[in-house]
Amino acid sequence: MEYKKFKMIDEGFKCLNCGKQVKPLGYTARDHCPNCLYSMHVDINPGDRKETCHGLLQPIGIEKFKKDKYKIIYKCIKCNKMTKNITAIDDNMDEIIKLSVVK
Repeated sequence: MEYKKFKMIDEGFKCLNCGKQVKPLGYTARDHCPNCLYSMHVDINPGDRKETCHGLLQPIGIEKFKKDKYKIIYKCIKCNKMTKNITAIDDNMDEIIKLSVVK
């Protein structure tokens, strides 16, 4: 049985969706834009940067993770793979609320 491995990468980047310059998070790995919540499909296991797709991960939903933590549900606009990331303390709450509205 293979266990997922987490490689800590907390780096800044320019969001390819909204263009915002994103700074490192400082307490865990930065894995999505706090402004528009988009991410990039770059990892097979968290932080490994081994995924070759490199498509934009579009936030499509939100789910309760534990206590006061939530996960953003993503769908890659290039390969359609679904993935999830834990919300960050500086995430745009208006965008998170939009994700929680049943459509």
